[in-house]
Amino acid sequence: MTELFAALPSIPALMGQLTVGLVNGAFYAMLSLGLAVIFGILNIINFAHGAQYMLGAFTAYVLLTYFGIGYWPALFIAPVVVGLFGIILERTVLQRVYRSGHTYGLLLTFGLALTIEGAVRNYFGSAGLPYSTPEELRGGVNLGFMFLPMYRAWVIIASVLVCFGTWYAIERTRLGAYLRAATENPTMVDAFGINVPLLISLTYGVGVGLAALAGVMAAPIYQVSPQMGSIQIITVFAVIVIGGMGSIRGAIFSGFLLGLAEGLTKVFYPQASSTVIFAIMAIVLLLRPAGLFGRDREAEAGSAETSIAPQNVLSNQYLVGTLLLCAVIAPFLLYPMFLVKVLCFALFASAVNLLLGYAGLLSFGHAAYFGGAAYITAYLVKVGGLDPISGIIAGTAVATVLGLIIGWLAIRRQGIYFAMVTLAFAQMIYFIAVQAPFTGGDDGIQAVPRGHLLGLIDLNSNLAIYYFVLVIFILGVWLVNRTIHSPFGNVLTGIRENERRMRSLGYDVDHYKLLAFVISAALAGVAGSTKSIAFQLASLTDVHWAMSGEAILIAIVGGIGTVLGPILGAFVVAGIEHYLAGIGSWLTVVQGLIFVSCVLIFRQGIMGGLSRVARALSRESSHDRLRVHKMRDREIGPKAIKLMSVKSGD
Repeated sequence: MTELFAALPSIPALMGQLTVGLVNGAFYAMLSLGLAVIFGILNIINFAHGAQYMLGAFTAYVLLTYFGIGYWPALFIAPVVVGLFGIILERTVLQRVYRSGHTYGLLLTFGLALTIEGAVRNYFGSAGLPYSTPEELRGGVNLGFMFLPMYRAWVIIASVLVCFGTWYAIERTRLGAYLRAATENPTMVDAFGINVPLLISLTYGVGVGLAALAGVMAAPIYQVSPQMGSIQIITVFAVIVIGGMGSIRGAIFSGFLLGLAEGLTKVFYPQASSTVIFAIMAIVLLLRPAGLFGRDREAEAGSAETSIAPQNVLSNQYLVGTLLLCAVIAPFLLYPMFLVKVLCFALFASAVNLLLGYAGLLSFGHAAYFGGAAYITAYLVKVGGLDPISGIIAGTAVATVLGLIIGWLAIRRQGIYFAMVTLAFAQMIYFIAVQAPFTGGDDGIQAVPRGHLLGLIDLNSNLAIYYFVLVIFILGVWLVNRTIHSPFGNVLTGIRENERRMRSLGYDVDHYKLLAFVISAALAGVAGSTKSIAFQLASLTDVHWAMSGEAILIAIVGGIGTVLGPILGAFVVAGIEHYLAGIGSWLTVVQGLIFVSCVLIFRQGIMGGLSRVARALSRESSHDRLRVHKMRDREIGPKAIKLMSVKSGD
């Protein structure tokens, strides 16, 4: 018994961790509150929220460093500056995707987040910058059982006041009533003389301002760095999923509750502190799919929108032959390992495209299967001594099982809910990869042996590994093409277009979506396993959520809903990364701008553009043929009449 009590944490240690948990919960609540306000009123998930939180911290840093303006004025100036910046973004960019569904709003704000973070990193660098605690809040109070830092106490109190004030303004004031009414019926609200677009812009500015306020308050505790927003935003997404998308009460309650849960976990089992929030999320989704305070509204979930009809271009034997010939001679014209990277990421993007383009499901968590399979294959080949084919099969099997488990949970939701759930579960896999002993931590698993194919072909040759990857890629693309042009693929397309109608026709929609999810996860696993063999490396980059974003970017650039789109997209994105690597942090800005441009202007991607050109040329050719036929009719008609008259003797 004495040993049991000795193992328990001391009261000061327990209270200290609870205080840390409350502080983290305060930031979770404020960030989740801003997201909930934006989603509840604008019906859009603001992936740039973390970047705007980071901008708040950097605004405070710039005010102090360059203008000598301290912490207290920055608490008011930074939210206003960042909020105005948010209003400009909303008026010039976000308004263009309000009627395009949740998917494009999420992708657009993701591109904006990349652009903002890359620009800040290029100017200030990646290292964290210190921000001093204001003089009035330095030191602490000895409570007898613990020492309470004054600044942390201030953060907790201020967060509670801000959260309560925001809730009261939205739920108990006339302005809040106008906001809620504008969400439900903007036409009627506009008829009463209320400027609905201005109201929406101000709402977005307020949500962004809340994120910036949290950033200013976080600056003295955490170092001010460009990555601080991307680190927090994934956890915050889990918080709003648990609390209920768009629920103000849910954001506040879940933020503080999960902060405390994280703090308690650090006391009793520190290794699980990074994943406990996502474990709680899984439990909540099993019991309440809409979250603790969310409303189970199928209509608000939406589905992904694609405007390109599936085309069986691979049925053209001449085209297939030309593509295969180009693939065979390509390594003699271009660097083979660059082509290997293109093939691996094209296969990964094809897996994402199968789910997004044909089932209408946007997964932001496919890095879990890509990176998870990469780790398993790398470990078994390097430590277990498996041959490359067996290693790839093992990695694919693990990815398939992960896809089955996560997919079974994720398909309970649609649209933006589905994307958030897959993202959160992928973060669980990421944290496991960070802490698992066999993954090698930040170094990853390096020097993975390529081995010999069937004991005969040495894959250490770049040319040999290219053709090995090419064969795997061709099989993967054949599987995708066969899937989407089968009766199963037709059902998926029907689900994407009108899920309710497919249910009314008697189709088990969840069964079809789960099967599509598992196939997509397996293909992502094949791509990740192959990549770890080809590049002899599995690292945390492979399993990070940004890898999922890159696969989506490739699919969008190439053309969602097309078989060849991911290949063209992989060439473009990989080419930019390869040839523009020397520009450093600006590369992230370029990627973000490409994302934004594709969502706003080129939603059909390269293949969509080529299809439009082909259709235009086809219509022009048809018009030319029609004009020729009409001219012939005008010329032949009189001659035929004259000939008939001669024959009749007239």
